[in-house]
Amino acid sequence: MADKKNNRKNNRNNDEDFNPRFRKARKKVCPLCADKNLKLDYKNADQLKKFINDKGKILPRRATGACAIHQRDITLAVKRARQIAVLPYTQD
Repeated sequence: MADKKNNRKNNRNNDEDFNPRFRKARKKVCPLCADKNLKLDYKNADQLKKFINDKGKILPRRATGACAIHQRDITLAVKRARQIAVLPYTQD
């Protein structure tokens, strides 16, 4: 029993990238690239709410998982939706 525990620890110590505090996260896939039928529309508030936080700020790419091209489209759509009062600029 003690040998098995030591073997597990030794295997982990041999791995240079192993850190018990941090795990390698799976790479996020762009939701707009993954679903080709999904079109981003500035008039669809429910769709855009996934890309803004509770205060009304646009979420960054690392949070949404969007690619650079689609993140620019998201930003443009959210700004247009704010302009025509579909989305608020800020939340209380």
